[in-house]
Amino acid sequence: MPSSLSAELDRHWIKLTTIAWVVIVIFYVWKRWAAIHWLSLADTDDNMRLMQVRALLDGQGWYDLRNYRLNPPVGFDIHWSRIVDLPIAGLILLLRPFVGVVEAEKLACGIAPLLPLGVTLIGLGATVRRLVSPVAWPLAIVFLMGSTVALMMFMPDRIDHHGWQLAMLSLTVAGLCDPDGPRGGITVGLANALSLTIGLEMLPYCAMAGAIITLRWVWEAGERRRLLSYAISLGGGCAAGYVIFASEANRVMRCDALTPIWLSVFVAAGALLTLLALLSPKKRAVRFALAAVAGAVIAGGFATLFPQCLQRPEQVSDELYANWLSNVREAKPIYRHAFRTGFPLAALPVMGLIGAGIAIWRARRSPTLIGWACVGLFALFSALMLLWQVRSGPAAQVMAIPGVTALAWMVLPWLLGQRSIFVKVLATGAVFVLISGMFAGMLLRALPIDVPKPYVKRVNRATGLCLTMPAMTPLNRIPATTIFTFTDLGPRLIALTHHNAIAGPYHRNGDAILDVQHAFKGTPEEARAIMKRHGATMMLVCPNMAESTVYRDRAPGGFYDRLAHGETFEWLTPVPLPKGSPLRLFRIN
Repeated sequence: MPSSLSAELDRHWIKLTTIAWVVIVIFYVWKRWAAIHWLSLADTDDNMRLMQVRALLDGQGWYDLRNYRLNPPVGFDIHWSRIVDLPIAGLILLLRPFVGVVEAEKLACGIAPLLPLGVTLIGLGATVRRLVSPVAWPLAIVFLMGSTVALMMFMPDRIDHHGWQLAMLSLTVAGLCDPDGPRGGITVGLANALSLTIGLEMLPYCAMAGAIITLRWVWEAGERRRLLSYAISLGGGCAAGYVIFASEANRVMRCDALTPIWLSVFVAAGALLTLLALLSPKKRAVRFALAAVAGAVIAGGFATLFPQCLQRPEQVSDELYANWLSNVREAKPIYRHAFRTGFPLAALPVMGLIGAGIAIWRARRSPTLIGWACVGLFALFSALMLLWQVRSGPAAQVMAIPGVTALAWMVLPWLLGQRSIFVKVLATGAVFVLISGMFAGMLLRALPIDVPKPYVKRVNRATGLCLTMPAMTPLNRIPATTIFTFTDLGPRLIALTHHNAIAGPYHRNGDAILDVQHAFKGTPEEARAIMKRHGATMMLVCPNMAESTVYRDRAPGGFYDRLAHGETFEWLTPVPLPKGSPLRLFRIN
């Protein structure tokens, strides 16, 4: 690479990364314009996020996160915070004077998920600059753009909080390998505090980051300033996050969000680590003993004071766990999924571990050894998390980027230096496909492995059609009322229509979820009684939707099974919908 180009890439890397991000934003907004236009919020969480933003802009209190459109009239409290609401709400306020409320919402939902992508690119760029080369950051961008599930968290209309938590993860790994101890500690502490304030999904990663920083201090007493800045930033950041963002419903002793339980844990951890950093005895064995005691105090205190959180943090009933929560696919380990799902998901993390391992070996006598050891350990932990829950896939792929970038930096220059044009082009392309993990998807397309059955395709198609705006908006011709429908249809129904629904797939909505299940699985008489109790005047179903198969196949002879097989009931009157509608609507008499 010419020295002048290298100097420019090094000197202006943040500006150039920002330019690259702007180009990516323009490309994906253009590519997904149809989805943006039709407000294709396919995930229930994205629909609920939009409802939360709408409520805020309509004047609902900052600390009141109760959604009154589900399970009316009391509604239910969701365990999120308003942090992720802010950029979406800001974009709507900025755009609506020019395009109106409806278009402003669509554009905000399209643009907002791409904002944390910019932060992620900066975090990964900082990491590879410190560990691989000051000019290696473009490769990190390329590899992230080639990821599968990680990139999906930043796509237009994916407005839930996962993209922001991945952005904080990228800043965490950048802080772990930062040679400037105080700056690195502050980066990790604040990134972890913000992530935990958003939600507890990244709690294991935050705990691992704290353990790595503590181990650095155990190994080298000179790391006391990194530990001190991390401890103060973590404790102070979590306290500030709680004061500013914790909803009224999160100011009680619950285990599923930044409540007084977890706030006390993080503040106590920050205080103990601050004490360790201030003491910093000279002997490594003493530092190790103090760290072990601090860890035991935190773990033991948590187990003693909050034993209810040692089980299911959602604190749901056994029935709800058995019928719903234990069946959530993304909460299952990777080996419980089909090979077609797990193989491409794991390919990039595995290549990242190989790259990180080789990089650690090559750096064994260089100043970057400690940084690579931290990043490699964090990447290994992220990959192992797949054995717990497959929802860890996006984090594992983000954590693989430094390793695969290092691997490419070792191999690609040699290949590009070959005289043969065929070697330069073909071999370089083949190596890139291998390193990036893209080979997994290509292999699956070539081999008939775990080909989805027609039944699964029919279910997925039905689910997708029922969630569309053309399918839902005709319901607005009917005066606003409460509609009894599937749990997975509830958030979409209230987002696209003026009607209320009963339940959404959220554990704090547990009683309503069970009522929906009991109605569709029980007798027709029980179903009518439950619907009437909730004040529902209409019932909406989506034949062959994924949730409907649970009621039809697992409760033969139940209300929905009989309805699906064409039986009619005197208390249900069909309501006509436009020709070709995938939905079926009934009036409850």
